[in-house]
Amino acid sequence: MADALRVRRASRWQDAVRMLLLINAAAHEPRPDLDGDLPPEVVGVVRAQVRLQKLDFWVRYPDYLAYELMTEYEKAPDEPGLLDLAEEILSSQEPDLRRFPMLRHRFGAFEELDDALAVLVERGLLRKTQVLRARKVVEHRYYLLRAGRTVAEGIVAEAPTLGWYEKRTGLVVSLVDGLGGTQLKKRQYLVRDYADTPIGSYITPITDQARERLRALRAIAAPPQSGTPVDGQEAS
Repeated sequence: MADALRVRRASRWQDAVRMLLLINAAAHEPRPDLDGDLPPEVVGVVRAQVRLQKLDFWVRYPDYLAYELMTEYEKAPDEPGLLDLAEEILSSQEPDLRRFPMLRHRFGAFEELDDALAVLVERGLLRKTQVLRARKVVEHRYYLLRAGRTVAEGIVAEAPTLGWYEKRTGLVVSLVDGLGGTQLKKRQYLVRDYADTPIGSYITPITDQARERLRALRAIAAPPQSGTPVDGQEAS
């Protein structure tokens, strides 16, 4: 239940670092047909707030990320590394220690990003714009600046404890790269606990369910032991 969830809040600095590393991992090269003429210091762009929110959710909920890895494994059982990654997450304390809960809003997991992103904008690492249509915001765009990429690529060397964030943001993006925000939203709603969370409540963890699913998949993947009786017959 949501009331039983211990709500941990990240500091503004933690949020800013996580968002910088996530945007650096998710950014694609700008396109003149979509972005127009941009100054040379712009090195990447992430389009749509929804996409950024959904990627951030999987960084903040390691158990849901492990669940997604298992879903991908079921689609491609010839890639056992996906199952290994899920087990690495679930066999550690990561689901508890790294979880920063998000509220469920009308369109799924959501948290205002303005404070964290303002830190990056103020320091000349990021630029934000909005696409307007009929005087309504139809898309947010986040432009990574050259200084932002430099900081993102060097921050772990300066603070090795941040290596986890670099690793996890990279994993999340590689898992679903190429999917838009709406596709990610639909994908996250496939998990019942996520979809059933009341609007305005914190999304509850699924660590126990994920570990049970991992055990079931490992049992299916495990080869039969030599000498194990087959079809009820004693081994000779």
